[in-house]
Amino acid sequence: MTLTSKQRAFLKGLASDLEPVFQIGKGSVTPEVTSAISEAFNTHELIKVAVLKNCPYDVKEVASTVADRTRSDLVQVIGRKFVLYKPFKDEPKIILPKNTKK
Repeated sequence: MTLTSKQRAFLKGLASDLEPVFQIGKGSVTPEVTSAISEAFNTHELIKVAVLKNCPYDVKEVASTVADRTRSDLVQVIGRKFVLYKPFKDEPKIILPKNTKK
């Protein structure tokens, strides 16, 4: 799913109050980290992740890798944190604004 700028802005607003649920450090994106984040999407649609200073990779690179591996959408990268969105399959709790292009 590709997010529109309006949907991305909406999700950024929701994410502003979130605390990071995961921290990625010097071990970078291990299968265990990927698995844990994937499991978190069973109970959360929007997740904030912090990348610690001892992580050897660029924050945008880490964010993109995690988004790909968890099949989620990267909402934003801000500083050393990033936000991922993955709607629930059956009943999404976060209702995104519709794309209103004409």
